[in-house]
Amino acid sequence: MGSLTDDLLIECYEKAVELKLNEDFIRLIEQEIYNRSLAHLITPSSR
Repeated sequence: MGSLTDDLLIECYEKAVELKLNEDFIRLIEQEIYNRSLAHLITPSSR
């Protein structure tokens, strides 16, 4: 996921939550968001 820009990562996360994609996939995106210290830009998904 390192090749995604921060903006694209956030966009992917929001779309994955909106489409109710696989929880493991959403968690993977969330982890990368936390690794990049971008958590303040999202609302964690309510699974």
